[in-house]
Amino acid sequence: MPYDLDQFIADCRRSLERDPGPPGREEVRRGLERLLANQEFVRSYCGHDAPSGTKILYEDPQLGFQVLSHCHDSPKVSPPHDHGASWAIYGQAAEYTDMTEWNRNENGGPAGHADLKAVKKYRLNPGQAGIYQDGRIHSIDYPANARFIRVTGADLERIPRHKFDIATGVATRVESRTTG
Repeated sequence: MPYDLDQFIADCRRSLERDPGPPGREEVRRGLERLLANQEFVRSYCGHDAPSGTKILYEDPQLGFQVLSHCHDSPKVSPPHDHGASWAIYGQAAEYTDMTEWNRNENGGPAGHADLKAVKKYRLNPGQAGIYQDGRIHSIDYPANARFIRVTGADLERIPRHKFDIATGVATRVESRTTG
């Protein structure tokens, strides 16, 4: 029997209960790649018949992590953003997502300002998953019909995050889905 969503969730719980830090999250990332190898799962939650948008597939009542499907009919380039005090794992199901990781160049510059530098660029192809630890700044760029599963350490609607405007150097605090 193929590895399914229920097995993945149970493994996430075990991994994060044992170690909620980077080693446990790495186990979750590897499990997500295993889940994405299940073509029945991909068709059911991320196939072309799946409704466009973001859907919460699971939210853990004790640990707070979420498993979400993202099915996008239109292309998008997000601004650089972080996930605040949470981590996020992106697992590609269809098409691809180009990922860019950013570093802040200033040391505690003025409030609301951020000088960013792109430090790593790569593409997630179907079956691959990448992790961003707490506060890591990244941006995503995907074509029409891109599909991915994202696992977050918390409901991002409930924690402050930041998005960054490269052209103006402005850092904006957000608490809604406006970060991409």
